[in-house]
Amino acid sequence: MTDITADDLKILTQWDTPTICNALEEIMPERRNNGFTTEQLVPLDPDLPPICGFARTALIRAAEPSSDTVEQAAAKRLPYYEYVAAEPAPTVVVIQDIDPRPGIGAFWGEVHTHVHKGLGALGAVTNGSIRDIPDSVRGFNLLGGKIGPSHAFVHVVDFDCQATVYGLTVSTNDIVHADRHGAVMIPAEAVRKIPAMVDLQQRKEAKILDAAKSPDFNFEKLKAAIGAAKDIH
Repeated sequence: MTDITADDLKILTQWDTPTICNALEEIMPERRNNGFTTEQLVPLDPDLPPICGFARTALIRAAEPSSDTVEQAAAKRLPYYEYVAAEPAPTVVVIQDIDPRPGIGAFWGEVHTHVHKGLGALGAVTNGSIRDIPDSVRGFNLLGGKIGPSHAFVHVVDFDCQATVYGLTVSTNDIVHADRHGAVMIPAEAVRKIPAMVDLQQRKEAKILDAAKSPDFNFEKLKAAIGAAKDIH
């Protein structure tokens, strides 16, 4: 499906990323154990709502200086920003730090959060480090592998490429949903099936949760609630 719109993605931001993963498990059972981050990420602001956007990808290094000349590095910089700003929007940036020990230098901080948000990105996911916590732009849902003080020799090695962050592998324009729990890639063909599946799953869960929250909850009431949940289709 190639006609997914920003409105389709905005609908999915009313649910957290675990809920999206739950829905995908039923819609696409083969995705039950893959397609999402599998290590804990550090959120810039854990209270931000979920985001969902089209992926913009890059690879970075920071441990050693770039082999590019100053002129070559400058020639890459503007095309990268142009790529980030390109349609379709909104976007979520996924950056893989390919150093043997990721996170020595931070790509994300005060400047890049402001720049990327201004170019239409809702947030970013990286296995690299993040910094400038108080000075980074507000409302940018950034998830990093760690917090660090320096940018070291951080530089973009490639962009518009496949990137992998802790089990999440995406390419340009793949759909990424993220929040404080982590991130998941949503196949385009599943996007419009998710709302109905979430509704079904929440109606089933409500039977059990309502019973569990009642003051006279016991095993018999749990058994009855589980039976009632099975009858919801």
